[in-house]
Amino acid sequence: MKTEFSLAQLADPDIKEADKILRACVHCGFCTATCPTYVLLGDELDSPRGRIYLIKEMLEKDKPPTPEVVKHIDRCLSCLACMTTCPSGVNYMHLVDQARVRIERDYQRPLTERLLRSVLAFVLPRPDLFRISMILAGFARPFAALLPTPSVGAANPGLLRRIKAMLALAPRGLPQPGPAAGTVFAPIGRRRGRVALLQGCAQQVLAPRINQAAISVLTRHGVEVVLVKDEQCCGALTHHMGQDGDALARARANVTVWQREADQNGLDAILVTTSGCGTVVKDYGYLLREDKTFAEPAQRISALAKDITEYLAGLELAPSTQKGDITVAYHSACSLQHGQKITQLPKELLSKNGFVVKDVPESHLCCGSAGTYNILQPDIASRLRDRKVANIALVKPDMIAAGNIGCMVQIAGGTSVPVVHTIELLDWATGGPRPGLN
Repeated sequence: MKTEFSLAQLADPDIKEADKILRACVHCGFCTATCPTYVLLGDELDSPRGRIYLIKEMLEKDKPPTPEVVKHIDRCLSCLACMTTCPSGVNYMHLVDQARVRIERDYQRPLTERLLRSVLAFVLPRPDLFRISMILAGFARPFAALLPTPSVGAANPGLLRRIKAMLALAPRGLPQPGPAAGTVFAPIGRRRGRVALLQGCAQQVLAPRINQAAISVLTRHGVEVVLVKDEQCCGALTHHMGQDGDALARARANVTVWQREADQNGLDAILVTTSGCGTVVKDYGYLLREDKTFAEPAQRISALAKDITEYLAGLELAPSTQKGDITVAYHSACSLQHGQKITQLPKELLSKNGFVVKDVPESHLCCGSAGTYNILQPDIASRLRDRKVANIALVKPDMIAAGNIGCMVQIAGGTSVPVVHTIELLDWATGGPRPGLN
């Protein structure tokens, strides 16, 4: 794709990077076939190729984003299926993230939307506040039916529609909090490794059982696990809302505490059980590339980051107690299959440990969770969830496994089949308890 940035514009590292990404695009359109919003809406501007044109024009002209640009960028899930499909290697992730930063900086959203986004960005990365908000949402949930529901696919969901979506996602009850930051879990038997486990934000409130299962598996196999003190939200939530100041501050804070832990006590890896977080942590090196103080440490941290299944694949797990009578539909989270290019490992681990693993039709299409997307774009998200649940039902599973808490909550909202994390099944297979749902 031809670009027309001025030399002055190209002096900006972000514009220089955007120019490189844009020039890689050859207009082939392969991305349209795997883009969830294009598949649903059929609008070229709701495809990666269409959004690339919009972003190119916005950046080249260096003018404030128009409402049309904002609408179509906001509809992007950042599922990154387009990057898996693209034969030219276009790094759409970094391009759309840059567009979101520009929108956040230069576009004046309606007051109610600004307030909602501010609340989400402030509450979700803070587990204590998020827990309080979930308790309050539990009280309000019975009244959600009184809120209006516009026709499916509304172009601009209003505040009440978004509040209704939030209440629908709220759990009916919350489990007890998991272990505190700073806790170290000793390995059983001879120590074979030492890892930090990302504690997460929403996950530690909604499902602390996930990390507890990870700790159980790891310590059972001789791996010491530390929950690093002063660790923060990975920054993914605010990063994808275009609030890069907040996201980069959190990245720097995490690089600092993880590097200190690695230097003082040693770390073989930083393990992540929420794939949406893992994709961003693995990108810290890129995000902080222009920071003279943090560029090198961030690269080191990104190199240490691994999805839990990547690390477990290198361990010799205990013989499975499963007999092959549990059929599992494996939902491949977008951030895992497209963002981190991890597709086979989770399925192989489940199969080797006695589960009958079934691929879900249209597995490349997003379930509609995508961080805060199912709140900010609830109608599109609901359609994607229903499509995903219908595809899952075709394989008649006993359980659904996924590697991302957002996907788990989203899918569970549309099915009665138990939805569990991959690590919970692996814990069960190697001597842990059968996965619970609280």
